[in-house]
Amino acid sequence: MKKVLLSTAAMFALSVTANADTNSEIKALKAQMAQMAKKIEALEASQAEHSDAPTADDVAGIEAKMSALTNDIKKNTVIKSKAPVIEFSGTHYLGFVNTDDSIADETTNKFETRRNYFQAKAFFKENPKDYLRITLDTFQNTGETTGADSDSWEVRLKYAYLYLDEILPYTGVELGQVHRPWIDYEEHNSWYYRSVSKVFVEDKGHGPDFTNSADLGFNFKTKLPYFSSELGLFNGAGYHYLEDGEGLSGEWRLTGHILGTGEQKANKDLQYANVSFFGQLNSDFAKKGDPVSKDFNWYGFHAVYNQPEFLIAAQYVETQDAAVKQDGEGYSFNGELRLIPGFDLIGMYNKYDFASGIDKEGWLAGIVYPYNKNVKFIANYLSEEETNAAKVKTVDKDSIMLTAEVNW
Repeated sequence: MKKVLLSTAAMFALSVTANADTNSEIKALKAQMAQMAKKIEALEASQAEHSDAPTADDVAGIEAKMSALTNDIKKNTVIKSKAPVIEFSGTHYLGFVNTDDSIADETTNKFETRRNYFQAKAFFKENPKDYLRITLDTFQNTGETTGADSDSWEVRLKYAYLYLDEILPYTGVELGQVHRPWIDYEEHNSWYYRSVSKVFVEDKGHGPDFTNSADLGFNFKTKLPYFSSELGLFNGAGYHYLEDGEGLSGEWRLTGHILGTGEQKANKDLQYANVSFFGQLNSDFAKKGDPVSKDFNWYGFHAVYNQPEFLIAAQYVETQDAAVKQDGEGYSFNGELRLIPGFDLIGMYNKYDFASGIDKEGWLAGIVYPYNKNVKFIANYLSEEETNAAKVKTVDKDSIMLTAEVNW
C-alpha cells in the first residue's frame, strides 16, 4: 500500500513540476513527498501494534446494525397532529428548606419540589397566534383528600384553554381553564420569583390569601402601547376547589404603561413604569372550609418601575366585606438590585391587618445566581409572623431556603 501511495504522490509531483517555473517550487514538492512517506510509515507501524483494530468486515457489520436500528426507530416513533406546530416546555422549582418554628419549638429540614409544570401548546395553521394550551402540575396531596394516598404526589390540571388572537381590535381571549387577570401579570412584571414566594394576594403565610391564579371561564386580554387590560368572568372557586354553581366572579386588571411599553413583553432589561387597578367581585362565593356562601369583593392598586439596574414595586389591597374572614387591608413592597455582576439581590415585605384583629407580616431577602438561560439558583431568608386579636403571636417562623429554578 505504501508503494501505491508513494507512486501516486510521485506522479502528482511530476505533473506539477512539469509546469513549475522555479526551483523553489520543486524543492517544496519534494519536501512534501518526504513528509508523506514518513506519515505512511508511522500509520503502518501503529496498525501493526494494534492487531485488535476493527477490520473492514467489523466496520461493515456495525454500520448494518446502525442502519437497521435507525429504520426501526423511524417505523415506531411517529408523531402526528392536526396542528402544524406543537411546542413543549417545562418549569420546575426544586429546593431545600430549613424552618425554625418558635411557637411549636421545633426545627424541620426537608427537600421540596414545589412546582413541576409540563406544558404543551398546539398552534393553528390559519392564524399562527391562535393556539390550545394545556399545563399539568405535580403537587403533594397533603390533606386535600382522605384515604391511604392522602399524602401522595399527584397531577393537577393548571391550565387548559383556547386562545384566539385579535378576536376584537388589539384584544385576544382565553376560553376554558384560564389565567385570572392579576397574578400572572404581577409574576411577569413585578415579582419574578414565584419559586420562593407567591404574590401578595395569593400567599397564605404572609398575605391575605384572596385568590389563586387559574379558574374556569373566559379572559379578554387587551394590549396597547400605553394601556393593557384583562377582563374576565369565572366560576370563582379557582382550580383548587369544587365549584358549587351558586355564583360567578367578575375580575379585572387595568394597567397604564407610562413609558409606552404595553405591547412589549416585560423583561429585566426593559425600562418600564406601570400603574394598575385590579380586583374581583365574587357573588355567592364559597371557599373550602367556609360554612356558607357569601359575596366577596376586593380590589387593589399596584405600581412598578424597572430598569436594567433595579426594580421597585408597591401595592395596596383591601376588602370591606365583614362576612368573610379576609376582611381587612394590607400592603406589600418588593425590589430587586442588579449591580453585582452575575448576581441579583431580591427583597419583599408584606403586611395584612384583618378586621378580626389578626395581623400577618412577612419579609424575604435573598440572592439570585443566573447559572444559564435555563437555570437559576436562589438562596433566601423568609420570616413569617401572625398575631391574634390579643396581639399574642400564634405564628413565628424563620426559614432558610435554597432553590433551583429550571425552565426549558
